Amino acid sequence: MVRGTLHVVGVGPGDPDLMTLRAVKTLQGVPVVAYFCRHDTQGHARRIAQAHIAATTQEIRLAYPFTTEISVKDPSYHTDMHAFYDRCAEDLAAVLEEGRDVALLCEGDPFLYGSAMYLFDRLHTRFETQVVPGISAMSGCWSQAARPMTHGDDVLCVLPATMPEEALAHWLDKADAAVVMKIGRNMPKLRKALEQTGRLPDAVYVERGTQPEARCLPFAEQEGPAPYFSLALVPGRKGVR
Repeated sequence: MVRGTLHVVGVGPGDPDLMTLRAVKTLQGVPVVAYFCRHDTQGHARRIAQAHIAATTQEIRLAYPFTTEISVKDPSYHTDMHAFYDRCAEDLAAVLEEGRDVALLCEGDPFLYGSAMYLFDRLHTRFETQVVPGISAMSGCWSQAARPMTHGDDVLCVLPATMPEEALAHWLDKADAAVVMKIGRNMPKLRKALEQTGRLPDAVYVERGTQPEARCLPFAEQEGPAPYFSLALVPGRKGVR
């Protein structure tokens, strides 16, 4: 029997209109769609792709065993997540072995902090795999904020806010432009790093970029916790262009 093809599909940052034509065509042509989600939600990628998933399409929910309940510093976090991704990969492998194609959805671009890459790692050597790139969250957010980010030979640094404060400050000081992702409960630490490096006045906070409830404001004016879909933009040079 011919095996199915795994399609890893980036669906963009939130606005369904920002899905690529290739992503739409892929979803319209596969019999099975899989997506990550919390146990009690549909999943953000699934909501983005809603209009392009037929009622007859089989859906596979890959529900995380936990999200923020366990710290990434807890040894059990990596052990349990590794086992979760192993199970997810085998669930998809079973469908692919039957000869059915599967589209695995991912917010933004699959290879930029996307959970889908962990299943890609486990499956791409066993099955034909195609990756559909998506508009990244950072691209959607700097467009929403109308902030040109890099000019000339500027160096752009992409940072996870989960890094230690001193590491954040180090890279913010070195980079011409920066994007800081995974803010969440790391907001106080990131604010201190921006202050230490003198980058706070230029930093921009974007929440749920490209989505209907999007917010964009100077980082210094943001109060309270940040949701999962939020990031900070630190534009590059402002000299002659």
